[in-house]
Amino acid sequence: MHTKNIITAGKKLEEADKALILIHGRGGRAGDILFLADELAVGNYALLAPQATGNTWYPYSFMAPPAQNEPYLSSALDTLKGLVADINAAGIPNERIYLLGFSQGACLTLEFVTRNATRYGGVVAFTGGLIGDKIYPANYKGDFNGTPVFIGTSDPDPHVPVERVYATTNILKDMHASVTEKVYTMMGHTISQDEIDQANNLIFNPITATI
Repeated sequence: MHTKNIITAGKKLEEADKALILIHGRGGRAGDILFLADELAVGNYALLAPQATGNTWYPYSFMAPPAQNEPYLSSALDTLKGLVADINAAGIPNERIYLLGFSQGACLTLEFVTRNATRYGGVVAFTGGLIGDKIYPANYKGDFNGTPVFIGTSDPDPHVPVERVYATTNILKDMHASVTEKVYTMMGHTISQDEIDQANNLIFNPITATI
């Protein structure tokens, strides 16, 4: 089970008007994914990175039956729920909360926001999809109300089948998220510069057309 261990950077939560939650991958560390923020247009954000106990959010593949990843999966989801509540309590509403994850962290990010769909500031998933041996639509409720979402992945990827990415995108779109999905041929299990650029342009520093 996960204990509350949040590494912070950027603006103090009480002084920020936006917050970004960064969720590390399997075997990763919160401090490491915080370095990614240096490449993102989040200079005025409070940055919060939860640390998984044992550096892993759940023990088996995200494609395993959910029961096999319990109680760790539920504990991980509760960690994010509690963190969002803490940010809300500091005066930052959901529409100014952003979530980003890589690999296992991207899967957890997508699973959390889709189980708790509302208008978030934005969601970034670097190589991930909804969790389970199949999609369980009954788990997902709410309305994203136009939340911008970027999902980037490789085809092929050794851990995340592109078919699950496509299915995830369809679920989010059905729940009224504004999803940009980008599949990179033979990119490998990594984060590319183009993905970072996409996240900045679509989520953190969106380019708006002027007439």
